[in-house]
Amino acid sequence: MSMNEDRIHVSERLKLLGLEVYKQLESGMYPKIKLPVRSVSNIIYDQEKGVVKLGEKMSIRSSSNIKQSKAFARLMWVAAFAKTNLVDKGKSCSLRDLYYHSFNDEVIKFDEQDESDNVVIELESILGVPRETFNILPEEKSSIFGDLMIEYTTPESHAGLRVNLMSDPDGKNIGLSIATAKFIETSAKMVIAVEKGAMFRRFIEEGLYNRLNAILIDTGGQAPRFTRIVIRRLHEELGLPVYILTDADPWGMHIARVITSGSAQAAHIPFLATPNAKWIGIWATDIKKYELPALKLNAIDTQRLTTLERDPRYNDGIWAEQLKSFKKIGLKAELEAFSKYGLTAIIDRYILKKIKNIEKDI
Repeated sequence: MSMNEDRIHVSERLKLLGLEVYKQLESGMYPKIKLPVRSVSNIIYDQEKGVVKLGEKMSIRSSSNIKQSKAFARLMWVAAFAKTNLVDKGKSCSLRDLYYHSFNDEVIKFDEQDESDNVVIELESILGVPRETFNILPEEKSSIFGDLMIEYTTPESHAGLRVNLMSDPDGKNIGLSIATAKFIETSAKMVIAVEKGAMFRRFIEEGLYNRLNAILIDTGGQAPRFTRIVIRRLHEELGLPVYILTDADPWGMHIARVITSGSAQAAHIPFLATPNAKWIGIWATDIKKYELPALKLNAIDTQRLTTLERDPRYNDGIWAEQLKSFKKIGLKAELEAFSKYGLTAIIDRYILKKIKNIEKDI
């Protein structure tokens, strides 16, 4: 089911959740609900599909349990807020907005935003859809640029309006309106996602989108969920191959891995991932190959590598090979390191050749 279809049905799902609780109350019972367990013990890596997801374990939250009653009430409050204040009215809010809105109810009021954020995640896991479908939105920090004509479906004031994503040379922020827009037509042959805004800007200035006929995406570091939704849609709906470019360090490698396989934090929403996307570097082995200026891995980087080694997603293929290389050379390098050879070297010496080689191997 697409995100747009999820958004259409989420009001009904929220209503059914409320009815489930109401029926229990009407029959004289203390209401309770089932929630998927989101602990590490219930997060599994589905090798066949190439994504992380939740297992079958469920927990019960009961309003009759004194330790759970407030958490139960807060969950119902967030569900009711999402349906009546957001979905049914076609409005949206941020996680921060939701936190402050709770201040209107002394019983429900959250002490810290982390608490309300966690309740939103619980609601996602119960409904099986991302919070974006019930209009609780993240901050926009990623952008898209390229020859893609879209037609907005939301907000109502813009529904039906068409725009080409090449019209803004700074790129357009990826938010709810672009994530849910219809893809009308494109001449693009691929998608290149890069983790840094400065590199995204350079790719526009140097016309990389024309040379490769590519749609460019700035993930702004770890790709926000709207960005991962758009990347997946571009691949599935338009059949475009996706290539991911990051710094050569364990953090950049994991940015790419989250795009391809999803994240443990969002394991209850496995359809955010694009398993066929390719990480084209910079790889650990490229640091020596291209004689890039590099820094030594610090203690935090090394600890991160150790953590990734325990992650089953890094047990084979390019992921295992590069993890091993990072540990062996003890170095890291940024995308900008190619500027040693000139500002366009990362395009001329690296990206064009890397994509050509990968396409040859496919």
